[in-house]
Amino acid sequence: MIFRVSALSAACLLIFAALPVEAQGLRPVARPAPTVGAVPAAAQGAIRQGDFIVTIVNSEPITNHDVAVEVQRVQQQYAQQRQALPDARELTRQVLERLINEKAQLQLARESGIKVDEPSVDQAEQSVALQNQLSVDELHRRIAQDGINPQQFRDQLRNQLLLTRLREREVEPRVRVSDLEVEQYLQEQLANSNAPANQLINIAQLLVAVPDQASETQVAALQAKAQRALERARAGEDFATLARELSDAADRTNGGQLGLRPADRYPPLFLDATRSLSVGGISGLVRSGAGFHVLKLVEKRNAGLPPVVITQSRARHILLRPSAQLSEAAARDKLNDFRRRIQTGQTDFATLARENSQDGSAEQGGDLGWAYPGQFVPEFEAVMNRLAPGQIGEPLISRFGVHLIQLMERRNTTLSEREQREMVRNMLREKKLDEAYTNWVRDIRARAYVEMREPPQ
Repeated sequence: MIFRVSALSAACLLIFAALPVEAQGLRPVARPAPTVGAVPAAAQGAIRQGDFIVTIVNSEPITNHDVAVEVQRVQQQYAQQRQALPDARELTRQVLERLINEKAQLQLARESGIKVDEPSVDQAEQSVALQNQLSVDELHRRIAQDGINPQQFRDQLRNQLLLTRLREREVEPRVRVSDLEVEQYLQEQLANSNAPANQLINIAQLLVAVPDQASETQVAALQAKAQRALERARAGEDFATLARELSDAADRTNGGQLGLRPADRYPPLFLDATRSLSVGGISGLVRSGAGFHVLKLVEKRNAGLPPVVITQSRARHILLRPSAQLSEAAARDKLNDFRRRIQTGQTDFATLARENSQDGSAEQGGDLGWAYPGQFVPEFEAVMNRLAPGQIGEPLISRFGVHLIQLMERRNTTLSEREQREMVRNMLREKKLDEAYTNWVRDIRARAYVEMREPPQ
């Protein structure tokens, strides 16, 4: 299955924002430096009256208006995330450097012949709307409030898809992870497994609170209440239900779970009480300044290793590869017709997959077998994860072509040693991809001809 590979996360397409340059990467190539100050006539016409050029990147301008718009967008992001803004001068410098990098990368994308068809932009737009629980029309109305019209937004999406496709083609094939690297990583994790910072644990608690001024009689009554809760938990009653019923802690609505976190971020009292427990075990009563706690060890694992129990998905697909004879739009229309025919009972998925799919799974009726998280490319997995068993998604465009996906089943399963090693391999590959891509972007910037201009007096 050619799409079953590990990859950098797909471009995260967010409302009101194109991706930052740090999420892009294109292969650098040497270019002759353009004539100083040369600006194509078409670009000159695009510069607004009263605006001025601040930078030339390989003969293409970045204007003061471009920088101002991007600064405003970044300020909005900081405000939405409630983060402190950098110094205004530093923020402007960072934004300009980001625009320079993006301009150089887009130029390289065009020179490399990478193209993005309208169906891909449609899909990206629909994904943004879906992620924000909006229709496309509602999305357009929302971005209009920030002064962005739909065509500008689609242009942003197209640019990010251009950069993502070239990065996938040029960076990802360079990265490999050997069996020796996997083995060395596993040995390092095992050697450091006892350090609290390297352990991830999830503890659930049931708290019987003791007031600060409680009398001895009150404390005894509250201890007896906590002891009864402990006995019910050890007798097999559902801990989450008990926590919701009896706990005085704010986390009772979540079944008392405190969340998967490094062990050193838990109180030492809790660590001491759960250290010898197996997953699922219940501690004895723990007395703290807040009251009496009953603790359950929900999950425990090494921070650098994948979880032992995961949710697997079993899906099947039909893949059509665009060509000179079959455009992306035509492939999407054809798969939409397949989807309609399956849903109306005219045919079945497996038959259409065997007859039409251009993938090695065609002989199995498109069946891809059981897959763990991260086994498929992100754009495929994102659609699959939104489906209910038996449901068929809308046609999906990935780097390999156009897919029609049906989710068949889901299950929780314990990973075999081989599967855990494969997940470790994927983790290491993601790390190496990040490093390779960062160096790549830096090299593009170094190779670009950049002329900084002084503002007009």
